Amino acid sequence: MHLDYETLDLLRQNHPAWRLLRSDNSAFVASFLQRAFLTPNRRIMSQADLTEVLEDELFGLRSRLGAQAYPKAAIDYLNDWAAPAHGWLRKFYPQGSDEPHFDLTPPTEKAIAWLETLNQRSFVGTESRLLTLFDLLKQLNEGSESNPAARLAGLQKRRDEIDAEIKRVLGGDIPLLDDTAIKDRFQQVTQLARELLTDFREVEQNFRSLDRNVRERIALWNGARGELLEEIMGDRDAIADSDQGRSFRAFWDFLMSFDRQEEFSALLQRILTLTPVMELRPDPRFRSIHYDWLAAGELTQRTVAQLSQQLRRFLDDQAWLENRRIMEILHSIEAQALALRDSPMPDTVMDIASTAASIELPMERPLHTPAIKPQITDTVLEAGDTEIDASALYNQTVIDKARLASNIRHALQTRPQVNLAELCRLQPLRHGLAELVAYLQLASDEFKAVIHEDTVDTVNWEREGPDGTYQTLNAQIPRVVYLS
Repeated sequence: MHLDYETLDLLRQNHPAWRLLRSDNSAFVASFLQRAFLTPNRRIMSQADLTEVLEDELFGLRSRLGAQAYPKAAIDYLNDWAAPAHGWLRKFYPQGSDEPHFDLTPPTEKAIAWLETLNQRSFVGTESRLLTLFDLLKQLNEGSESNPAARLAGLQKRRDEIDAEIKRVLGGDIPLLDDTAIKDRFQQVTQLARELLTDFREVEQNFRSLDRNVRERIALWNGARGELLEEIMGDRDAIADSDQGRSFRAFWDFLMSFDRQEEFSALLQRILTLTPVMELRPDPRFRSIHYDWLAAGELTQRTVAQLSQQLRRFLDDQAWLENRRIMEILHSIEAQALALRDSPMPDTVMDIASTAASIELPMERPLHTPAIKPQITDTVLEAGDTEIDASALYNQTVIDKARLASNIRHALQTRPQVNLAELCRLQPLRHGLAELVAYLQLASDEFKAVIHEDTVDTVNWEREGPDGTYQTLNAQIPRVVYLS
C-alpha cells in the first residue's frame, strides 16, 4: 500500500487501530484489553464476566489516581468500545444465548501488538530470521522448479548432505546450537505463534462479514432463490478459493493431524526444558499454544458452519412456503369444482378476443387541429329603438312524437305492414317536413322498419302562404315500410 498523505489521513480518521492509538484513554483501553483477552488467550467473554473484570480494573485505577478517574460505569465503557464510532470490541449474541458477549476486533489486536514492539528488548535475534528467510527462498525455488533434471539434482544434493551429516554423527561429531542461537530461534517461534492467533481473528472476521452479508441479502431478497444461491455460493467460493482461504485450509488440515499434534507436543516439551529457553522465562501457556490454535480455528469453522446453516434454513423456509402455496391453489381448485358440480354448463364457456390484428396506418391518423381560441371583443351594448315583432319567438312548432307513434300503431292494428306514404294519406302531415323527419326517426328508433332504396314514394302536404292561400309541397323519399 502506498502511504501517501490522503491514504494516511483517511486511515487516521476511520481505522479503529489508529483511533485507539489517538485516544486519550489508549493506555487504559489497551492495557485492559490485553490483560482480558490476549494474555489468557480468550476468544470471547460474556458481558457479565467482562464487566466484572473491568470493574476490578477501574477500582484499582481509582484507588491510585483518585475517585474522579474514569467516572463512567464498566458496562458503559464496554458499550462505547463496541460502538461503531470506536470499533475496538465486537458485541454479539452467540447462537443459543440471550446474553451479549464480547471479542476483540482484528484492528485492536494489531494496535496492541504494535505497542508491544515499542518495548526495548534485552535480546534481539537476527540469525534465525535470516535462516528462515533462506529456507523459504529454497522452498520457493524447489517448489517452482518444473525441470525434472534440476529437481533431481537438488534432491541428490540434499541426500548427500544428509549422508555426510549421518557420518559425522556416527563418528562422534554432533554439532549443537549455542545458547544464543537457541534463544534467537525460540523468540522467533513465540512471535510466529502469537501472530498465528492474530491471523485467526482476521480470517474469522472475513468469514463473519460474509455471513452478515448473506443474512442481509436473504432478509431483503424477493426474487428466485436460485439466483440468490448462485450469488451467495459465488461469494463463498471466492473466499474459500482465495489465497487466504487455501492457506487456512492447508493449515487446518495440517493441525488436525493426530500425528502432527503428538509430534508438536513432544517438540514443545523438550524445547521448554532447555536451559537457555528456561532463562527466557517463557509464558507457561506456550506449552499448549497448539490447543489455542485449535480453539481459534474451531471458532472460524463454526462461523462457516453458521453460514451453511443459514443457507439451509433459507432453503427450508422457501420450500415450505412454496409447498403451502401449491396446496392453497389445489384446495381452491377443488372448492371451485365442487361449487360448479351441480350447475348447468353455460352456453358460453370462454370469450376469446378477435384474432385479427388491428392495423392503423400512419397516414390514417388525423392531423393536429389547433384549438380555436375565441376572441371576446370588449364592446359596450347600447339599447336600440328599433321596433321588432316578438311574436315569432312564441310561434314555435313542436312535433308530438307520441301522436305520430300512435298513428303508426293504429294503422298496424288492421294490417301487418304500412308504408310511410300511405300513412301520410291516412293521417295528413300537420307540420310538413318537420313531421316527416319525425316519422323517419321513429322508423329507426322505435319500430321495425324496412327501407326499399329502389322504390321512391311521394309525400304531399299543404302549407299556408303569407297571403293566406295554401300551397301544396311534396317530398320524394325511399319507401319506408313499418312492420307489426
